[in-house]
Amino acid sequence: MSADADAVARDAVEKESAFSHPAVEPDVTASYGEHPDQVIDFYAPRAGIEAKAPLVIVLHGGAWRAAYDRRHISPLATFLARRAFAVASVEYRRGGAEPGAAGRWPETLDDVAAAIDALPGLVTDVLPQADSRRTVVIGHSAGGQLALWAAARHVLPEESPWRRPEPSVVGVVALAPIADLTKARELAVCSGAALQFLGGPERFEERRLSADPAALLPTGVPTALVQGRTDVVVPAEVAESFVHAAAKAGQTVRLTLVDDAGHFPLIDPAADACALVAEEITRLLNHL
Repeated sequence: MSADADAVARDAVEKESAFSHPAVEPDVTASYGEHPDQVIDFYAPRAGIEAKAPLVIVLHGGAWRAAYDRRHISPLATFLARRAFAVASVEYRRGGAEPGAAGRWPETLDDVAAAIDALPGLVTDVLPQADSRRTVVIGHSAGGQLALWAAARHVLPEESPWRRPEPSVVGVVALAPIADLTKARELAVCSGAALQFLGGPERFEERRLSADPAALLPTGVPTALVQGRTDVVVPAEVAESFVHAAAKAGQTVRLTLVDDAGHFPLIDPAADACALVAEEITRLLNHL
C-alpha cells in the first residue's frame, strides 16, 4: 500500500471512531434567531468548581455543508464539560441552493456573528455557571475557519456588517482549520469547498478579504492551532500557511502538530489528540 493510500485508509478508521459516539443531548438549547438552525446547545461544567467556569464556544466543521450539523461534535462538547469548561455549541446555516454546496453567503457568517453576540445574554439566562468574560472560541475544520474569523471581527472594515469594536473572545483554538482560503482553494480541500463557500471564482477574491482568516491578520487575539500531521482532509499545509501569514503580519500563532493523527482524532474523545485540545484551551487561558 502506498503512503497516500495508507493515509486515506487511516483517515477512514479515524473518522469511523470519531463518529461512533452517540450524540449527547445538551443541558439546554436556546435560540439566537428565528431560523431552525439558529440555536445553541449548552453543556454545564461537570466537574466541581468553586468559581464560574470559562466559556468555550464550539463551532463544528463539515465543509460548511448541510449534511454535517452540531450533533456530530456533541461528544467533544461533553468531553470539555467534563473538564470543567462551560460549553456553548453553535449551530449555523450551511449548504446552498445546489445539493452538497458549501456554505450560504452571507447567512453562515451572519449566524456565527449573531450567535456570538447573543451569547453573553443567553449565558446569563441559561448557564449561570459560565464566565463569559473568559470566553474562548474553538472550531474544527470549516468550523476552525469560522472560529478564527469570529476572533478577527474587530479588524474588519468599518463598513462591514460583521464588525465589532473590540474582540468578542479572549482566545481561539482552531483544530485542523481551513485557516487560509487561498491555500485551501489551491489544494482543492474538501472538493473545492472554500471556492464554493465564497461563491465561485467570480466572487472569491472579493469575498475572501472579509472571510479569510489569513487575510485578517494580525488580530492581537491569542491564537493556537492544533493539526494532525497525517491529515488528508485538511492538510497541514493549510495551517502552516496561516501561521506563516501571521508571522509576516507580526503575530505569533502557536501551532501544535500531532504525530500519528489525521483530521478526526482532534474531536474524538477516545483519542489522545482530543485530550491535547483540552490542554491547549487550558494553556491559552493560563497565559492570558
